[in-house]
Amino acid sequence: MGHTIRDKQKLLNRVRRIRGQVDAIERALTEESDCIQVLQQITSCRGAMTGLLAVVLEDHIRTHLVDADAHSGEHSDAKEQLIDVVRSYFK
Repeated sequence: MGHTIRDKQKLLNRVRRIRGQVDAIERALTEESDCIQVLQQITSCRGAMTGLLAVVLEDHIRTHLVDADAHSGEHSDAKEQLIDVVRSYFK
């Protein structure tokens, strides 16, 4: 997966932030924090994971599923439509 190597540092930074969020959830549970605080931390972590998935998936589609250089016009439009659908799914 060459695209993950190209963006390795950015992806690792995202993963490290997610790890910090998961640690915060664990602390909140250990300290018996309010339910709403735990829920907010969980949804934040879920959003971060979804964002990471979206970035990797989009790059995968662009890199491996559609060869934009070999195809033009209709195929390029199809690629953008697929990316738009995937983005809207993860919102």
